[in-house]
Amino acid sequence: MRVLKTIAVFTFAASVTLAAGLAGRVADPQGQPIPGAIVRLRGPDGVLDATSDASGHYEIRSVAEGNYQLSASAPGLASVSREVAVSSTATLDIQFTEIAAKKESMVISAKSVEPALDLRNSEVFDRTLFTRDDQVFHQLDSGIDAGQHEGGGKSLEIRRFGFNLDHGGVNGGLKVLVDDVQQNQGTQGHGQGYLGSLKSLSPELIQDVTVINGPFRAEYGDFSGLGVVHIKQRETLPDQFTLRLQGGSFNTGRGFFAYSPDAQRVDAYVAYEGSYTDGPFQNPGRYRRDNVNANYTRSLDDNQKLGFRLLFGRNDFYSSGQIPLDLVNSGELDRFGFIDPTDGGRVRMGTFSSYYSRQFAGGDTFKADAFLSRSLFDLYSNFTYFLNDPVHGDAFQQHDSRLQEGVNTQYTHVHKLGALQALLVAGGNFHDNEINVGLYPRDGRTPTGVTTRANAHVTNEAGYAQDSVTLLRGRMLLSGGLRYDEFRFAALGGVENAGRWQGKGSAVFTPSLSIPLSLHVNYGRGINSSDARGVIEHPELPRLATTDFYQVGASSNFGRFGISADAFWIDHSNEQVYIPDDGSLEFKGPSRAYGYETKLSAGITRHLSLNAGMTKIANAFFRGGDHRVYVDSAPHFVANAALTLAGWHGWSGSLRMRAINHYRLDGEDPSIVASGHTVFDLGLVKQIRRGVELNLSVDNLTNRDYYETQNYFESRVTPDGPVIARIHGTPAYPLTAVVGVTFRLRGK
Repeated sequence: MRVLKTIAVFTFAASVTLAAGLAGRVADPQGQPIPGAIVRLRGPDGVLDATSDASGHYEIRSVAEGNYQLSASAPGLASVSREVAVSSTATLDIQFTEIAAKKESMVISAKSVEPALDLRNSEVFDRTLFTRDDQVFHQLDSGIDAGQHEGGGKSLEIRRFGFNLDHGGVNGGLKVLVDDVQQNQGTQGHGQGYLGSLKSLSPELIQDVTVINGPFRAEYGDFSGLGVVHIKQRETLPDQFTLRLQGGSFNTGRGFFAYSPDAQRVDAYVAYEGSYTDGPFQNPGRYRRDNVNANYTRSLDDNQKLGFRLLFGRNDFYSSGQIPLDLVNSGELDRFGFIDPTDGGRVRMGTFSSYYSRQFAGGDTFKADAFLSRSLFDLYSNFTYFLNDPVHGDAFQQHDSRLQEGVNTQYTHVHKLGALQALLVAGGNFHDNEINVGLYPRDGRTPTGVTTRANAHVTNEAGYAQDSVTLLRGRMLLSGGLRYDEFRFAALGGVENAGRWQGKGSAVFTPSLSIPLSLHVNYGRGINSSDARGVIEHPELPRLATTDFYQVGASSNFGRFGISADAFWIDHSNEQVYIPDDGSLEFKGPSRAYGYETKLSAGITRHLSLNAGMTKIANAFFRGGDHRVYVDSAPHFVANAALTLAGWHGWSGSLRMRAINHYRLDGEDPSIVASGHTVFDLGLVKQIRRGVELNLSVDNLTNRDYYETQNYFESRVTPDGPVIARIHGTPAYPLTAVVGVTFRLRGK
C-alpha cells in the first residue's frame, strides 16, 4: 500500500492524570474521534501498542522517560509518524489530515460524519464506470443536485440549499477546484462561474474529494457562498500499467490507459482517456471526449517535493437542447426528440501547473503552486426557436477564448496561544483572466452577425488567515478566520474595482469524552463576483454579492456508526446577473433560505455499509418588496443513499439512490412546477484474477422517465406558431448499461 506524505497535528499538554505513560485523543481530518486507531510507540526497549476507544482516546502505560518514534494508523487514513520526547506526565493528541491512497479496499467515505464537511476517496471513482461528468457529481451527494443541461457536453446546472446556481457561479456559487486550479470561469461566454472545464477530468485519476458545506474556510474566495468541492488528483498510480475498456448502450465506448513508472523518489504517470456516445437522442449526441493527463513529482528530500502537471482535453457534441414539454405530453414531440439539429458545441482546453511543498521539523508546512491555462469554447444554442426572429430563427453562438494564470501559497503553523495548542493556516491567491467573449446570431453553425463582443481582463488578488485553538483538553475546538479579495474588472473600454472582507468562525464542543457526541456551530461569509461586462455597463450596481451562511448542529460517531444533523440559515445579498444568452442584465434582490439536513454512515458488516443524507429547505424567498416572491428553479428536498459492498469473495459494488422533490419554476405562480424524481444506479466489480476485473454499471436501474433540467420561459417552435410560456426540459438517460474490463499490471 502506497500512501501520500502527510502531516499530523500533534498536541502536547501538561497533565497530572498519568503517573507514567502516554495518553491522548485520535481525530480524523474533520476533528472527529477515531475508534480503533492503532497508536504505536517504538523505543530502545521494544514496541508498545494501544487501540483508541469509541471516543477516540488511547492510553499507553508504563512508558519510561526518553525519546521514541510514535506512529498512528487508522483504516482509510494515511499513517503518520514522528519522534517524540515522553516525560512521566505527557499527553499527546493526534489528528490525521489526509486519506490514504489504498489499493484493495473500497471505502466510499470517511467513517465519521459532521455537518460542515464530507470526504470521498479514490476507490468510488476508480471502480465505477463513468461516461459523463454528471456521474462524478452524483458520487458526491452532500445535498448537491446536478443535472445535464443539453445531454452531456455542456456544463452541469447546479442546485443546492434551495438556490439555482446556474452553471455554478450565481446565487452564492459552488466553488470547484482541481488541484487548487479554480474551475469556475468568470465573465464566461455562456454563464458566470461556468464549470465546463470538468470535462477534462478522468475519474480514475481522482485521489480524494473534499466537500465543504458552506463558506467556512478562509482559503476559498470567489464562488464559495454555498460551498466548495475540492478535487485532488493522484501523483502516482498503484500499478505500472492500467487499461480499462468499456462499452454499452447508445453506441457508448470508452478507453482509459495509464502508465506509472516505479522509480525511486519519483511519483509519475501519463494517462489518456477517449470516449464516445450518441445518447438516447433522435439527434445523435456524437459526444466525443479526448483527455491527456500527466504528472511528475520528485522528492527533493524527505521533507520537500516538486511537481508538474499537464492536462489537455477536447470535446465535441450535438444536443437536442431543452425541448417544450407540452409538445412531449401531447405526443407531438418525442421525449428524446429535437427542434434545432445544429445545437451543440466544441471545447479545447489545456492546463500546465507546478507545485512545491515542504514540511518543517516542528510540523509546519509550506506549499505553493502556479498554473497557466488556455481554453477555446463555442456553444451553439436555440432556446426560444422563432420567438424573436420568425424569419431566421433565434439560434445563436457563444464564444469564449481565455488565457488564465494563477498562483496560490499557503503556510501551516503549529503553535501555542499561551498554554493552548493552535494551528494557523495563512496564505494568498492570485487569479488573472484575459478573455475574448462574444455572442453571435447564426445560421446552422455559421455566424451571421454580431450581437455583443468584448475583450475583458479580470484579476483577483486575495490574502487570508485562519487559526484553530484546542481547549478543555481536546473537548473544544475554536476556529476563526478572515479573508480579503480585491477584483479589477476591465471591459468595453472601462475599468472598475471592488473588494470585500469575509469573516469565518466555528466551534466544536464535546461535552463529555466518555459520550460520543459533538456540538457544532459554523459561520462564514462567501462572495461571488459579477460578469465584467455587467460591471462596466452598470457601475452603480453591486459588483460582488455576499452570502452569509449560519449552521448549528450535532454529530455522533460510535463504533461503525455515525450520524449528524444540522439546521442552516442563508442570507444572500443583492446581485447583478449578466445574461450572456442575449446580453441583458438581471438584478436580483436579497434572498433568504433556511432548512435542515441529516447524514448517516453505518458499517453493517465488515463488507457492507450504508451511507445516506437528506437536505430539506423549509423556505426560500426574496426579502423586501410589498409581497412575498419565492426563489424558484431549485428543489426543496434532496436525498441520497448508497448501500456498498466491499471485498466480499472478490465482489465489490454499490446500489445508489438519489431523489429530489418537484419544485416551483415561477416565484409568484405556485402552479408552475418542475417534476421531481427518484433514481437508482447500480455498479458491480468482480475480480477475476489478480490484476483483472470485470465491471458493470447500470444507470437509472428502474428506467424512470424524468428530466434533469427544467426551465420556464416563452418560445415559438415554428415561424407562424403561437408564442407560449411553457416548461422546457432536458431528458435524462433511460436505463443505460455499460460493461467493462480493467487490467492492472505490475503492481508496485
